[in-house]
Amino acid sequence: MPPLTVEHWLADYRSGDATPETHLTALRRAIAADDSAWICVADESHLAGQLAALGERLAAVDGDIDRLPLYGVPFAVKDNIDVAGLPTTAGCPAFTYTPETSAHAVTCLQAAGAVLIGKTNLDQFATGLVGTRSPFGAVPNAFDERMISGGSSSGSAVVVARGQVPFSLGTDTAGSGRVPAGFNNIVGLKATCGAISTRGVVPACRTLDCVSLFTLTVDDADRVADVLVDFDPADAYARPRPAPAAAVPGTTTRWRLGVPDSPEFFGDARAQKAFEAAVADWRALGAEIVTIDYAPFAEAAALLYQGPWIAERYAAVGEFIDIHPADADPAVAEIIAAGRTPRAVDAFRAEYRLAELRRAADAAFAPIDALIVPTAPTIYSQAEIAAEPIERNSRLGTYTNFVNLLDCCALALPGGFRGDGLPAGITLIAPAWQDARLAALGRDWQNHRRWPLGNSDRPADAIPNVTSQTPPPDHIRLAVVGAHLRGMPLNGQLTERDARFVEQTTTAPEYRLLALAGTTPPKPGLIREPASGGAAIEVELWDVPVAAFGSFVALIPAPLGIGTLTLADGREVKSFICEGWAADTARDITEYGGWRAFMANPEHSDHG
Repeated sequence: MPPLTVEHWLADYRSGDATPETHLTALRRAIAADDSAWICVADESHLAGQLAALGERLAAVDGDIDRLPLYGVPFAVKDNIDVAGLPTTAGCPAFTYTPETSAHAVTCLQAAGAVLIGKTNLDQFATGLVGTRSPFGAVPNAFDERMISGGSSSGSAVVVARGQVPFSLGTDTAGSGRVPAGFNNIVGLKATCGAISTRGVVPACRTLDCVSLFTLTVDDADRVADVLVDFDPADAYARPRPAPAAAVPGTTTRWRLGVPDSPEFFGDARAQKAFEAAVADWRALGAEIVTIDYAPFAEAAALLYQGPWIAERYAAVGEFIDIHPADADPAVAEIIAAGRTPRAVDAFRAEYRLAELRRAADAAFAPIDALIVPTAPTIYSQAEIAAEPIERNSRLGTYTNFVNLLDCCALALPGGFRGDGLPAGITLIAPAWQDARLAALGRDWQNHRRWPLGNSDRPADAIPNVTSQTPPPDHIRLAVVGAHLRGMPLNGQLTERDARFVEQTTTAPEYRLLALAGTTPPKPGLIREPASGGAAIEVELWDVPVAAFGSFVALIPAPLGIGTLTLADGREVKSFICEGWAADTARDITEYGGWRAFMANPEHSDHG
C-alpha cells in the first residue's frame, strides 16, 4: 500500500470505507517485532484505551469528524518523549522509566484525535546525527539499508518515509529533526524555539531543545503544527506566538533566497550537484537567488559542540552516564563527558560572541525571505560511520547546528535525488516566528516539484494557493513600490514597526511608474492613468500595525502620499501614490515593470 498522508487517512474515515478500529489494529499488527526503527509498539490494551477515548471525543463534538483535525490518524514519537503508560528509554535500557503523564505535545495530538502507534529508535540521549548510536540497533536508511538514516530522530523519520505512519514527532537540538528528513525524502519541521512545548521530553540541551515534526508533505506539516503550537505556561522555555501571526504569502510571490557564499560538501560531488540543481530549480520557479556571507552561521554552528553548550548535555544526563558507563554508547559517552570541563567564564564569553553572531545573522536575513542550504553536506554508509563515528557525525551538522543557537525556524524539504539514487534534502531557514513564511515557500516548492512520498513512487498532491485575502486584525495592508521594497534603503521603516511581508504581486494594468527627480534615496512615483493604458507594476504587500501606521505616514515626503491602489486580481489596498505635478520633472520608467528592475539597470543613475 502506498504511503498515506494525513488527508488520505481522514478521507477514508469521512467516506465510511474504514474505521480507526480496523485501520489501526491492522497497522499495529503489521509492525515486525525485529524492526529496529521501533523501540516500543502500543499493545492491544493501550491501543484499545486510546480508541475508547477517541470515541468519547467524537461524541463530544456530535460525531463531526472535521472538528477533530487528526481524527484516527496514527503517529509515532521518538523515545525520549513521554507517553503515559509506555516506557521512556532515551535509547538506553538502564535509563528506562514509565511516566504517569504524557508530554504536552502528545496530549495536544491525542486531544485532536490522533492515535499513538508506538515509540521510535534514536541516537542514545538524542546525541548524534547518524541513527546508529543505539543498543536497540542501527536504523537503516529507507532507500538503502547500507546507508545511515540520520539522527538522532532516526526511527521517527524512517517510519514516515516507509509509510507506516503519516507523521511522527522527533526532537531537534542540533539538526535531529532535519538531517533524517533530508536522508529519507520527507519533510522535517523545526518550529521557532519554544513554539512547541518540550515538557515531558528528556532534555539534551534544555535551552535549545525543540520538538520536531516529520511528515510526507508540507500541508501535513502545517496541519499538525497547528495542533502542536500551543503555548504551555508550565514549560519555562515555552513562548507564546506573537499576535497576530505573520501573514501567509501565496504562490504569486517572487521569493528572494540566500545561499552560502562558499558551501561545503566535504568532497561529495553528488551532494554538490544535487544542491546546485535544487537552487537552479528555485530560479526556474521564479525565485531571486542572492549570495550571503555564511561565516557568522558557520561560526555559530561550531559553538554548539566546540563551545560551552556541550556542558548542557552533561547537565542533562552526564551524572547518569558517570554511574552507568557500561550502558552508554561509547561515542555518546565521549561527547557528553566533554561537558564536564567548560567553566562559567567560558559560557559567558561564548554568549557574548553568540550575541554578536546573532546581530550579523539578522543583517544577513534582512534582504532575503529565507536562507536555503543543503540539509546535510554529504551522507555516509553505516560502515563509514563505524570507522570514524565522531568526526563524520560532526560534518553532518554543518548546516543545522546554528539554527537553534541563532533562534531561527527551519523547514527541511525533499530536494531531489543524487546521482546514486539517494535523497538530497534542502532546508529553508528564517528568523524566529517566520514559520508561516517557510510554510508558504514549502508549498510553492511542493507544487513545483511534486516529490514522491517517502520511498514510494506516489507523487505529493498539489496544494491550493492560500494567500491571505485580508490583513490580520488591527493591521492595514499596504502596497509599496520603491525604496520600501525588501532589500531597498527604506525597508527598515516597515520592519522596525513590526510590519510583515505578505506577498509580491502586480497592480492592475493601468498605472505609470515614474523615477522622481531629486529624491534621496531615489524613489519612484505611481500614477493611475486608466485612459492612457498604463501597465501592471510590480509591488509588495505588507501588513502594517494600525498603531504604527501614523508614524510611518509622517515620514512620507511630497510629492508622495497614501491612497487606494487596485491590484491585478481586483483587490484594493492602501498604497503610495504620487501627485500629478511631479510627472513634469520625472522620468517615465513604466516599461521596466517595477522599481527593482529599473534599479538593476546600469542606466538608472541618470534620472537624478
